[in-house]
Amino acid sequence: MAKNLMIQGTMSGVGKSILTAGILRVLRRDGFRVAPFKSQNMALNSFVTPDGREIGRAQALQAQAAGMEPSADMNPILLKPMGDTTSQIIVNGLPIGNMRAAEYFKMKKDLIPDIKAAYNRLAADTDIIVIEGAGSPVEINLRENDIVNMGLAEMLDAPVLLAGNIDPGGVFAQLLGTVQLMSESEKARVKGLIINKFRGDVSLLEPGLDMFRPYLDIPFAGIVPYVELDLDEEDSVSERLKIRKNAGSGENITGDIIEIKVIRLPFISNYTDFTILEGIPGVRLSYVNKAEDLEGADLIILPGTKNTLSDLKWLKDAGLYDKITELSDIGALIVGICGGFQMLGRVVRDKSGAEGGGEEKGLSLLPIDTDFKDEKTLSQVSGEIGALEGVYKPLSGLNVAGYEIHMGETFAERAIFPVITEGNVLGTYMHGIFDTADFTKALLKIIYEKRGINAEIPEVEAAAVHQDKELDKLADVLRDSLDWKLIYNAIGI
Repeated sequence: MAKNLMIQGTMSGVGKSILTAGILRVLRRDGFRVAPFKSQNMALNSFVTPDGREIGRAQALQAQAAGMEPSADMNPILLKPMGDTTSQIIVNGLPIGNMRAAEYFKMKKDLIPDIKAAYNRLAADTDIIVIEGAGSPVEINLRENDIVNMGLAEMLDAPVLLAGNIDPGGVFAQLLGTVQLMSESEKARVKGLIINKFRGDVSLLEPGLDMFRPYLDIPFAGIVPYVELDLDEEDSVSERLKIRKNAGSGENITGDIIEIKVIRLPFISNYTDFTILEGIPGVRLSYVNKAEDLEGADLIILPGTKNTLSDLKWLKDAGLYDKITELSDIGALIVGICGGFQMLGRVVRDKSGAEGGGEEKGLSLLPIDTDFKDEKTLSQVSGEIGALEGVYKPLSGLNVAGYEIHMGETFAERAIFPVITEGNVLGTYMHGIFDTADFTKALLKIIYEKRGINAEIPEVEAAAVHQDKELDKLADVLRDSLDWKLIYNAIGI
């Protein structure tokens, strides 16, 4: 049976997911068979496993760090928010229904057998499982039914590393306050403290570590420097949605800039679809929620959403519906993915009540109609794009791969795998289509030719290759900044 280690944080956003991925990569380099585990995840960024199960995107990244195929055992419970108090509940990779928070809170302990069974299946084939907590372990009003932090650590007899984020300030108070709110048995599980995202000279922080020891006798397992990483993130609290990104050339680039605008829908999901676009030289990617911000766009993308009808209504209220139609009429390229693809059609109907019921007129830019069903489509897909005509003809014959996650069934007058096109508008259910380097490069060539830019198309690195390099970079940083003797002692190796 595998040994384990749990990464908890003083709050959301301290970097638990990335620390878990980096530790997995280091352990794998050291020759261990490793796997990630997060009993319960709340995220709109998800992934479909090879056997058609849905898990959090963070666990898919962690599986890549561990050198394993992602599986539902790594994330047996996934909550996908559909509103302020309602989420779709996914257990062992398949949806079991929509629940309000209070309803789920009452029944979640019934899922403990599923959590244990998933963990035990992983443990049977690995040496070490690295477990990720969620939020803070000391939400004292929720402790009684906890299945993801200290409740899980006790259930699986896991040692804990507690991480705090120094970037916003107050990290010593974070760490001390968190531990002080733990019971004595919980405190005993905490084997080391991590200060994450430190900027500057570590020697300036060391006196603070000495001054802190009289308050808390748990040793520090390391000071992790702030490092720019281009790795898939977990949910929509990401800073990536708040800024314009041009990772390839910085903000002071010269020459022609390709402007890609992604609509920041209220329930945007799987925005990891666009990570690869952020690192391309000469491309500026922006997440926008105002009509005026669409001006100057070479490509407008309607992304996935967990609530298509609600976000389609928002699109109209925000003035974006009319603006997208206006820009499409003058030739701007429009691409819709999953829920965004559904919005591009003539109508979206929800007679099944999958998203609360109702009907909404779409943008009518594609000859499609969508009806929501109770069944959810979950599959990995790959193949060759069929013969296209018009502006998107250069995409014909390219091999692409990705995955589908959607409740709706779309009826099209004509479709060519895996897309539907109408003039300058393209729609697809395939998440991850931009991760195929040849597809993205061909799309950029279309934009270059449309703009009359006489320059070489920038190189595009396949997403899997790029993410693997970033994981190695992360592992190098953690190898140097963490106390691995302390960590291995905590694991029991």
